[in-house]
Amino acid sequence: MSAFDLTPPTATQTDALVAGLSGEERRVLLQHGTEAPFCGVFLDNKREGVYCCRLCALPLFRSSTKFDSGTGWPSFFAPYDPAHVTEIRDTSHGMVRTEITCARCGSHLGHVFPDGPPPTFERHCLNSVSLSFVGNGEPWPNPLQREGAEAGTAG
Repeated sequence: MSAFDLTPPTATQTDALVAGLSGEERRVLLQHGTEAPFCGVFLDNKREGVYCCRLCALPLFRSSTKFDSGTGWPSFFAPYDPAHVTEIRDTSHGMVRTEITCARCGSHLGHVFPDGPPPTFERHCLNSVSLSFVGNGEPWPNPLQREGAEAGTAG
């Protein structure tokens, strides 16, 4: 059970959140696009903290699970909480892959592959534009104005 409220945003909340997205963020988050490799803002981020959903701010991955996969996208071996990501079979582009989306708002994050490091052997390969970053000790972003853990700080 997550400490965060996984109830999806209302239609009004979603409209307000989407209004703040750039064209590239809309293409990736809402239309299941992919940003170009080796250009994402979080590829080389070395700060300690938590990567959150760019749309609804749900915590998705801790910096302590980030690793250099050499693929050109930020990669993580485990989610912040398995309940925070949803896995969906993706057969687009002539491939069979597992897409990962935000469990709360459904935004496209990237894909997960079975070629990561121990202990999970998973590589959650994410688009930087799908993410926001909260450094340890900083307040969680709370665009949905929720109570509980979301009113606290990262770390």
